[in-house]
Amino acid sequence: MIVDLVADGVARVYAGRTACYVVAADDGVTLVDAGLPAMWRATGEAVRLLGATPREVRALVVTHGHFDHVGFARRAVETLGVRVWAHEADAALLEHPYRYDHGRPRSRYLVRHPRALPGLLAMAARGALAVPGVSPTDLVCEDAVLDVPGRPRAVHCPGHTDGHLALHLPDRGVLLTGDALVTLDPYTGRTGPRVVARAGTKDAQVALDSLGRLPTGRHTVLPGHGEPWTGEVADAVRAAREAGVA
Repeated sequence: MIVDLVADGVARVYAGRTACYVVAADDGVTLVDAGLPAMWRATGEAVRLLGATPREVRALVVTHGHFDHVGFARRAVETLGVRVWAHEADAALLEHPYRYDHGRPRSRYLVRHPRALPGLLAMAARGALAVPGVSPTDLVCEDAVLDVPGRPRAVHCPGHTDGHLALHLPDRGVLLTGDALVTLDPYTGRTGPRVVARAGTKDAQVALDSLGRLPTGRHTVLPGHGEPWTGEVADAVRAAREAGVA
C-alpha cells in the first residue's frame, strides 16, 4: 500500500494497481474515488498526511461506478457521513458496481495478457470481489465546478462508462482522469498513457473520442491505474490514441 503526495494538496493511495486520491482545501477535504475496500485505512493516513482529519472530509466524488472505484464508498458514507457525487448516467452503476457493459469478454485477456494476472490477483486480495454499492446523493448533469472542497471542475468524458467524469484542478495544474486515461491497463499490464482495454470499457471509440474533452496544457495527470504522468495533456492524449485499445 502506497500513500504519497503527488501534487499541491493532493495525496494518493495506491494498492492493487488502483489509485484513489485525497484533495485538501481550506474548507475541508474531498475524496476522489473510493478504490478498493482494503484502501480505507490508508485513505485516512492520506488525509492526515495533508494535515487534515477524517472529520474534515466533506465529499466523495466518484469518477465512475466500477467496483474498483466504489470500494469503500458505503463505509465512507456510514462512518463519515460524506455526500457522494457522481454523474447521473452512472448513478445506477454505483448502486450495482459489477453490472457494467464491456466491449469484449474478460476471460480472453488472462490468456492473451498473462502479465496482467498479478495485478488482478492483487485487486482481488484487497476486496475487489465484494464491493457493496452506494447511492449517490449529488448528481452531476453537465460539466461544472463542483461545490466541494477544492472546487474541481467535472468534465464528462464517456466511453469507459456512460457517466465517466474527469476532475480538473486548474489552480494546481492537476487533472484526475479516473479510467478515461490511465498509465497502466489492468487487463493487459501495458503501461504508458492509454485507454483501458475493451474488457473494462463500454465503448472504446467513444472513449478515444472523449479524450478530446480533457483540458489542455501542462498538468500532473493522476489516473485510476498506474503512476502519475506530468506533461502536456495533448501529448498524453496523442500517446493514448496511438496505443489504441486492446
